[in-house]
Amino acid sequence: MRNDQHLIALDLDGTLLTNEKTISPTTKRVLEKAKQEGHIVMIATGRPYRSSAMYYSELDLSTPIVNFNGALVHHPLQPDFGTHHEPLNRRTVHDIVTAMQDYRINNIMAEVQDDVYLHFEDRKLMDVLSLGDPKLQTGDLRHTLQHDPTSILIHADEEHVQDIRSHLSDVHAEVLEHRRWGAPWHVVEIVKKGLNKAVGLERVANHYQIPRERIIAFGDEDNDFEMIKFAGHGIAMENGISELKQLAREVTKSNENDGIAYYLKKTLNL
Repeated sequence: MRNDQHLIALDLDGTLLTNEKTISPTTKRVLEKAKQEGHIVMIATGRPYRSSAMYYSELDLSTPIVNFNGALVHHPLQPDFGTHHEPLNRRTVHDIVTAMQDYRINNIMAEVQDDVYLHFEDRKLMDVLSLGDPKLQTGDLRHTLQHDPTSILIHADEEHVQDIRSHLSDVHAEVLEHRRWGAPWHVVEIVKKGLNKAVGLERVANHYQIPRERIIAFGDEDNDFEMIKFAGHGIAMENGISELKQLAREVTKSNENDGIAYYLKKTLNL
């Protein structure tokens, strides 16, 4: 093992992926070179595993993966790493569904690892969520949801998102964390309190015995805050939100301009 081995953590949407949801050939080549040089490459995403597995395969990774913003951490190829799954309490979901009757929402979805439950029938949303072919079920979540969910998604029109987030902070601050997705989907994403990508990243870093100063993490959105802060090299994409760019150690080029490859080439001499 090289004594300057780095752990490289990649957010997917807006970071590793272009706007067309592909990995550019340049970025893929540089990440392959990083692996050949002995560095460790991993994915840390808000997505479920089912809709990130194709990128895991495409990069030919053999590392743990952080999904659902840290609510699920596992190693797809090594079961003995363990599956670290911290779901929300189902009763909290019932409370949220009841409270949302007083708000303007389009839908509420619950994800139990790779199973998806929709409160209302919604073809458009089902198309988005069906990536990776999950088991989909529709109906009142207070009746259909029989297990503690990994995450909850509330879909609303943009002008109602802040009111919903304010309610969640006022009523459920002790038990959950909530983030908002970037456009075009105005979605509030909810996971158990205390969970974020940094929690998952720290678990993986400990597994490989990599100190924080040799962790490089790339992100672009508000669900990347903790990971960017935790990593010795927390790098924001040029297309990222301004708060993240202010927090980051450095800002690299955008996801459309091979920002990950640009930073890794100059930092790791690839």
